[in-house]
Parts: sequence; C-alpha cells; structure tokens
Amino acid sequence: MTTEQFLQQWHDESPFVRVQTSGSTGAPKPMLAEKRRMEASARITCRFLGLQRGDTALLCLPLDYIAGKMMVVRALTCGLRLVSVEPSSHPLATLTEAVDFAAMVPLQVWNSLQTEEERRRLAAIGHLIIGGGAIDDALARELLTFPNAVWSTYGMTETLSHIALRRLNGPDASEWYTPFEGVSLDTDADGCLVIDAPAVCGKRLRTNDLAELNDSGCFRILGRKDNVVCSGGIKIQIEEVEQRLRPHLQAPFCISKRKDPVLGEALVLLTEDAATAHIQACCHEVLPRYWQPRHCISVSHIPLTATGKIARKEAEQMAAQATPKRG
Repeated sequence: MTTEQFLQQWHDESPFVRVQTSGSTGAPKPMLAEKRRMEASARITCRFLGLQRGDTALLCLPLDYIAGKMMVVRALTCGLRLVSVEPSSHPLATLTEAVDFAAMVPLQVWNSLQTEEERRRLAAIGHLIIGGGAIDDALARELLTFPNAVWSTYGMTETLSHIALRRLNGPDASEWYTPFEGVSLDTDADGCLVIDAPAVCGKRLRTNDLAELNDSGCFRILGRKDNVVCSGGIKIQIEEVEQRLRPHLQAPFCISKRKDPVLGEALVLLTEDAATAHIQACCHEVLPRYWQPRHCISVSHIPLTATGKIARKEAEQMAAQATPKRG
C-alpha cells in the first residue's frame, strides 16, 4: 500500500480502516480499526513523548500493518511533518535531514548500526521507538550510550500500536514498561496480561503474554503462554531459552518444539548454522539441564513474518517435519 492509497482510505466516509495482524503465531488476520480510536492513540503517543506540531516524523515501515499506518495518523492528527523513505532493511541509507521521531523494527535498527553514517543518523533521532520483535541483549547494549531517547514498545494490532513504552538507554533504562495514561492492567488466572485501554480498544483485551506487574503500575513480559513447552513435566518458556543463547550463537536461530513419545514435548533448536555439533555443545555449556534442546536442526532459513517476528507456527511445522539430530 502507498501513502496515497492509505490517505484515500483515511479521508473516505467510512469510520474504519482495514488492517491486518502481524501473523507471528499464525496466519495474518484482517480487522477493522476505528479512525477515532487511531486518532486517540496518536495523541496519547505524541503527548507521552512530548512531540510538538512541526516535529519531523520518519515513515520507514510498510503501510500494510498498523505500525506504518499509525505513523501517518500521528502526523495527520498531531501536526507532525512526515518524511517517507522506502521500507527496507537500511531505512537511513538515503536520509538527508534530521528526524525528531521514528519507529523501526529491530532488524532495521541493527542494520543501521553497521555503517558509520547510518549509525550517526540513528543516534541523532530525537525519539526512536522499536517494536515488532524482540530486542536482544546485543542490540540493547549498542543503544545504551545513545544521546537521545530510545524506547521499546508494547502493543499489538488490536490496541492500534503500542499502549506502553520502556526506555532502553539513559538513567531511566528499565526492563519495565510504563503504560500510557488511561491504560489499566491486570493479569488473569494463567498470569497473562489483561489490558483495559478504552480510548483505543472497545473491550478488555486478554493477551497470551505472561506478565509481572509491580507496585508502580508498570509491567514486564516473561514470554507468551503459547510458547511454553511442557517437557517431561517441566514447563519451559521458549523466549527465556532464546535469550540465554543469543550472546553465544552467531547465526540466526529459534527455539521450537515437537511431540516426543517419552517427554510429551521436546525442545528443538532450529539454526541457519550447519555446524550443529558446535551448537549442541554450546547449549550443554550455557543452559540448565532441562532447558537443553533435545534436537538441533539445520535449516535454510528461520521463518519470519512480514514484520520480522519469528513465525512460531511455521517454525513448529519445520521442527516436526525435519529429521532431527539428538542433543
């Protein structure tokens, strides 16, 4: 979708805009977003970040998804000056002017850090928000010394982009997300986050994200409920295993699962590295005994969604179909 096509939809008589979910846990699903709630979301974000009319906002995300659409809506609603570049893995390569506000996925940020000029442009962004995927420890360390504000976002298509932010750099850096004004949070019996954000979502939203709340009303995400593997009676959170391994593995990888006649479910490591014996040795060295993948499988690619998240269902299918090597 082009900016012109989205603007045509935005200015037509319908009170809705058609969007689709990212598809990280299955096929992308279409949904209708209310324009008035998108405007409310835009105002809340700009108010939280202190953005002013005339500030420059960079659009470098596809307009097929809510993150790209909301950058345009923020510009329209709050009077920001929108600068657009073609969505790519190096969005700052051709940028020639200063930017007050930008939203990127982790891959775009990581790639921008690899060249001196793009890194300089990235560091000059007044407020950089990063969403659409996990921010690993290596990327977080690269951003710690940035002079301007860098944020991790929490949200989803159903909440019309993010409803909370956490700082990744500076004295306020934290693993805890601060919810926006008007957002109430709770957890259900399974420990999953429940969101009440009436300005942007017409109903209480029960997520699959396992969360911990603190006394200040902030929260941190522990992983997804559907990413819990029950192996030999032990519950293992996939994201925690991946986080422990990231500093030690160079090639793209992910943790998945497959049925096991003895354990019920077995952890599977998918990797783009052909040297699986080395990876198995690394797992034995850095992971607790019950977290060690039972199988290590070399694949041509780690499946990703269009927004750069691991496509968990596809990864699980690959883990089930491939011929594994016992870990």
